[in-house]
Amino acid sequence: MGTVAALYRYPVKSMLGEAVIAVAVTEGGLSGDRVYAVLDGTGAVGSAKHPRKWGALLRCRSRLDESGVVRVVLPDGTALPVEDPELDAQLSRLLGRQVSLSAVVPEHSRLERAVPEYEGGVPEAVRASASVDATGASITTGGIAPGTFFDFGRVHLVTTASLARMREVYPPGDFDARRFRPNLVVDTDGGPGFPEDAWLGSRLRVGEALFRVVVPTPRCVVPTLGHDELPADPGIMRAVARDHRVPVFDLGRLSCLGVYLDVLEAGKVRVGDPITPGRCG
Repeated sequence: MGTVAALYRYPVKSMLGEAVIAVAVTEGGLSGDRVYAVLDGTGAVGSAKHPRKWGALLRCRSRLDESGVVRVVLPDGTALPVEDPELDAQLSRLLGRQVSLSAVVPEHSRLERAVPEYEGGVPEAVRASASVDATGASITTGGIAPGTFFDFGRVHLVTTASLARMREVYPPGDFDARRFRPNLVVDTDGGPGFPEDAWLGSRLRVGEALFRVVVPTPRCVVPTLGHDELPADPGIMRAVARDHRVPVFDLGRLSCLGVYLDVLEAGKVRVGDPITPGRCG
């Protein structure tokens, strides 16, 4: 089926993350992934899915050091541990309002998403209920996975075949995997695009861990934004919307790239590990 080409985790939600060579996978996902988020006084969880309000978070990078401390590197290069109160002050200045970093998921948390213009960017019923907020953006508001800072699935996988397909569809676009913020990048060694569509409902053994493929990953505006040295490109998601709209639960046909996974068995995963059809150990 393929091999693990890259592993990524994002200790602070919606900040740039880090590539790792090996990582422990627990029932909650990759160790150190989305363990913190930036919150504001309204109960909103910081997400670049609402770029006008939270997009500056993508100018910061979060890393888990060898001692287990998460550190945030700010746009000016300053690195601060998450426990440092100065970090809240710096993030508040960056975002232009009072915010704080937290490992505690608010009981009534909200996630705001900008509504893209292209068809398939959100379910049509959701689009009809969108409202314009103080930033002038058309947004929808929903929840996150209970008790976590994940939008939905605990682990996100993309394949090299799907990225290669999108480069064919939209040659000017830089379909670097990092735009799509995956945890696992799987090298499928060529073949047609979107092989993961056929994996839905199946089990995957990856290194020591066992996963179940749950659902295609609906894409938001985040892949179109600038990521580190990758420039902003609104054509990225328009291309996905033209080429790959697939059914997602009862929400209709949505623009998708990648799949969400649930963890069935914990274990270590390493770059180079094979991906095989899984059985419980």
